[in-house]
This record gives sequence, structure tokens and C-alpha cells, in this order.
Amino acid sequence: MFSFKKLTLCLALLGLLGGMTAEAHAKGYLARKAIELPDLKVGLGEAGFGMSQKKYEMETGKAYSLKIISTGRQECAFEAPKFFTFIWLRKIEAGGIEIKATYLYELEFEDDGEAELYFVPIKPGTYKFACRGLEIKGMTGEFIVK
Repeated sequence: MFSFKKLTLCLALLGLLGGMTAEAHAKGYLARKAIELPDLKVGLGEAGFGMSQKKYEMETGKAYSLKIISTGRQECAFEAPKFFTFIWLRKIEAGGIEIKATYLYELEFEDDGEAELYFVPIKPGTYKFACRGLEIKGMTGEFIVK
């Protein structure tokens, strides 16, 4: 018969083994002063389909801030679903308001405006970002996390 004590011992051993095989890459305080990434301006150009940046490179375990600025020439529902899944979102600042949330789905810019994200990437990979529905117009890019 399997006892509660044996179950507890097995779970404790599994926890120890898991801790021995996992690597921790982050060092220090993750919410320290964020590294400012170049602003991402959307809605540039005469038709409003331009973006100022197509690629951002980051490292796991480092704090970053990214300001997204919309000119208002095109509506932009900014999405990066896989990237948003693999970051620790510290806060979002928009319109004089500080928003603390655990997950971000999208930022929707119907007019001109800006939002600043504060986050720490937690998983390496290449992640697409785009203004939903405007990818064919070139409003897309990628976050590369090492």
C-alpha cells in the first residue's frame, strides 16, 4: 500500500532532481531600472503603414521598456501573442495611468497615442509582432530573445 509519507518523499525527491537539472540564467533583481529599447512608432509614411523598427534583440533575465507610439494614421491592434506569453510583465503605462497586469493580449490604438511596456523576457526564441490585419501591408516585425 502506498502511504502519504511515501508520496511526500517521492514528491520531495522529484523536486530535488528537477532543481538539479534546471538552469537559472537570471542574476540579480529583475525589476531594476529597465533597458530602454528604441521606440516602436506605428502608422508612419504617407499611407500610415510604416513602422520604425522591424526587429528587437533582447536577453532573458534582463528588464526592458518599450514605448509603442501610434501616429493615428492607421488603427493598430498591436499583437505579439507568443512573446506576451513568455515575458514577465511588470507594468504598462498609458495616458498617465500605470497598469499592473499578469498578461497582455493586445494594445489597440484607434487614434494617436502611446503605451510603454515594462517586462522581462523569460524564454529564448523569435517571436512575431504585428498590427492585426495589416501584416500584408508590412506592419510586422520580430522580437529575438537570446
